[in-house]
Amino acid sequence: MTVRAIRLFGDPVLRTPAEPVTVFDDELRRLVADLEDTVREPGRAGVAAPQIGVSLRAFSYNVGGEVGHLVNPVLSGFDGEQDDEEGCLSLPGMGFATPRAWAVTATGFDQYGAPRTITGTGFLARALQHETDHLDGRLYIDTLTGDTRRQALRTLRSGRTA
Repeated sequence: MTVRAIRLFGDPVLRTPAEPVTVFDDELRRLVADLEDTVREPGRAGVAAPQIGVSLRAFSYNVGGEVGHLVNPVLSGFDGEQDDEEGCLSLPGMGFATPRAWAVTATGFDQYGAPRTITGTGFLARALQHETDHLDGRLYIDTLTGDTRRQALRTLRSGRTA
């Protein structure tokens, strides 16, 4: 179990859709342990496997003091809207108001292959959507539109991230 380094914007693994997990073995459990150790670092709400260089559909979250994980997540039950500031460990120093559903249900599996369902509202819903996007090769800046998107792209081009 290890706190793993976060891959930064520009790393191709962040733009590649992750592979579904098909084997629930000790190797997956080590990955989940690393994800959970990595997300426990202060200021972190979620870490997806691609962010630590592993192209598998798994992520960890740390919201409201609850640390957990989900493997092969599928989102449904999107309800309501929120437009709060969002950031990303792979884009340090940046944060922009990002539209997300207020509530969402994530279904998938735990590290042993047992079915798991997480229903989140507010910040947990935002984290579930953000981390699932990572597994699809998307970053939160991809969801931005208009002036906010232009500002985010200008910030990236200028290299003013942390």
